Amino acid sequence: MGGESAQKSTREVSAMIKQGFIPDTTLSFSPSRTFSPPPSTTRPTHTHTQTLFDMMSEDNKFSDHKRRQMHDRLAGLLAEPALRGGDVRVAVVGRDGLRVSMEARKTVLADKSRFFAEKFRCDGAFSHSVEISDCDDVQVYVEAVVLMHCHDLKLRLRQMCQGVPKILSLLKVSAAIMFDLGVLSCLEYLETIPWTEDEQEEVMSQLEHLQLHDPASEVLLRVSSDPSTADSADDIFLNLLSGVLQAKDDKARREMKALLSRLFKENASNDSSILDVSKDTLYHLCHKCISSLLLCLSEATLDGDERPDRAVIMADITREADNIQWIVDILIGKKMGDEFVKIWADQKELAALHSKVPTVYRHEISRITAQLCIGIGRGHILVPKEIRFSLLSTWLEALYDDFGWMRRASRAVDKKLVEDGLSQTILTLPLLQQQTVLLNWFDRFLNKGDDCPNIQKAFEIWWRRAFIRQYSAEPDNSQLQIALSDYRS
Repeated sequence: MGGESAQKSTREVSAMIKQGFIPDTTLSFSPSRTFSPPPSTTRPTHTHTQTLFDMMSEDNKFSDHKRRQMHDRLAGLLAEPALRGGDVRVAVVGRDGLRVSMEARKTVLADKSRFFAEKFRCDGAFSHSVEISDCDDVQVYVEAVVLMHCHDLKLRLRQMCQGVPKILSLLKVSAAIMFDLGVLSCLEYLETIPWTEDEQEEVMSQLEHLQLHDPASEVLLRVSSDPSTADSADDIFLNLLSGVLQAKDDKARREMKALLSRLFKENASNDSSILDVSKDTLYHLCHKCISSLLLCLSEATLDGDERPDRAVIMADITREADNIQWIVDILIGKKMGDEFVKIWADQKELAALHSKVPTVYRHEISRITAQLCIGIGRGHILVPKEIRFSLLSTWLEALYDDFGWMRRASRAVDKKLVEDGLSQTILTLPLLQQQTVLLNWFDRFLNKGDDCPNIQKAFEIWWRRAFIRQYSAEPDNSQLQIALSDYRS
């Protein structure tokens, strides 16, 4: 078995010498490269005499399958009809020591590549060999030389390339050897094929590194925008948001809401993002939704034949309340929600109509108040104490009335989250206002039980602040006075 393996390896190496993979001193005019054998390794189970092919395999960490694929690919390239009858030998030497020698036409190389033209000029008119050293991918350099000899370069490039990584490799090599037609062909090919997002990052990185500028401008149109786009971006955002708010298909509306919310969050978390929906656009939509909600509640309070169908009223109120919640969620995510608290606290007419509409219609509106309390309680919304108290003065009774329905009718409502947010909001108020709110809650909770938010933790904290750990609003200067007295003495 050992003899057969050695003979097989010898035949493979001989074939590679014939095809130009390993230099044969009788064929190559360039200075020969020698391989330094790697340190010998001791195998615990058996000994094995390493051939040159084995060393190449270990150095490159190729599996037998990959090594065979590379061998077949290079053999096919070196057999290209376009390379026949060459008058110069090109040697391509990889960083790993792999060397491939090939015939080429001197006039073609000089005409197509400024790198080769300079090489021949420096070496003289009778130069018959040229070497490209320290290549990171020998196969791609060989492919670039083959492309120079092709009459239909674009077709041959299309046959060679299978996806973005390959075309980027050829682009890099074409730029390195100043094969301008190859660079342009690679860019044209790159412009026509789709990229994944990961590939897009690779394309942008490569083009930036190569600094191709004008030749790459057509490719960059896919990902770059002109200054006018920045001016119209907010109009685009307004149209998208308005489209969702007015959508007729509920399933599509939910999907697009989730999509836009995620994309706006990406914008907010990306420091390099220069285009984003403006605060003015979001507040314009908020006012529009509040006006629509006010109209819906007004219609719900009509008597007799003037009142629209019950199901239509409920759907309209739910939809407008949900629209407001969505826009407010975007505002809070962008740290822009502070102004909305005052806007919502000032909706006295809306709150008055709310109390006249059956709970089954209106409970979604109270989720807006709960949403704001959660934002205040988490420190995501920062407003003065006067506005916080005004918010509770306008909407807390409505939240108490609707809480039972909110909890039962919507699985999206997190009871504990609402209770914690409300508790924290109350505890940010001055102590006397805490007392007013919590004593009112105490009586209501005794009568309503689980249909009222359970904020007894806030009640406990207020109790300790009021009756146990009392703090004076006036500063105590006694210690300071004593210290000054001691200092004078």
